[in-house]
Amino acid sequence: MIKLVNISKVFSPGTVNENAAIRNVDLVVHEGDFITIIGSNGAGKTTLFNLISGNMLPTEGQVLINGRDVTKEHEYKRARYIGRIFQDPLLGTASNMTLEDNMMITHRKGHKGLRISLNNAMREFFREKLTSLEMGLEHRLKDNVGLLSGGQRQALTLLTMVISHPELILLDEHTAALDPRNAKVVLELTMRFIKDYGLTTMMITHNMNHAIQYGNRLLMMDKGEIILDISGAEKQALTVEKLVDKFHDIRKRTLESDEVMLST
Repeated sequence: MIKLVNISKVFSPGTVNENAAIRNVDLVVHEGDFITIIGSNGAGKTTLFNLISGNMLPTEGQVLINGRDVTKEHEYKRARYIGRIFQDPLLGTASNMTLEDNMMITHRKGHKGLRISLNNAMREFFREKLTSLEMGLEHRLKDNVGLLSGGQRQALTLLTMVISHPELILLDEHTAALDPRNAKVVLELTMRFIKDYGLTTMMITHNMNHAIQYGNRLLMMDKGEIILDISGAEKQALTVEKLVDKFHDIRKRTLESDEVMLST
């Protein structure tokens, strides 16, 4: 479904501030994959999402989606088939617009010129979908989204994204800014929607337990590279302690390799 070929992203190239945020990454995401991604701050996780979504264009390499080269295709075009949720619950919705207007905008996403009217049938469709959140939002279609809590807004963003049937969803620490209760609710909704809608998913998280517990693949990033790609029985057997040990082993081998190169 998604194929990254030798992707690199360098900021401020040729200057004293040059920073290689992504280094020669190759990655294949298969339809139906649920990939969790972990790594320290600055490891390149969000930059990777920016390159997949078209928010940034790579310095080198190719981005292929369903066999089509979209390397130079910008975000607004990829938004037709890629959904993304950020850490900040305020980013996914427009505060000064009603729930129904927010849902309508997402429903129309990627269908320029397509006439879809906000009529009673559409309102009933939105009301039915909102009922699944179990937050009472189905009774608040006319309320401005700015009146909702952070948890309600993130749940609304998640719902409006999945009912637009994206081919891929990118979750960028989408529960990190919520209080523990709301984070648990939104994460449970996420898991339910991924299963019910059969979504191909990539999820960045700092919670190693969540990275191990959820999904069929786990990626670990460090210094702009994917240093671990674990799936199947190996992932099922993981613990936090084993994951930390793997990271330290890779770091140790990398340092030893760098020392050998410097000595020669």
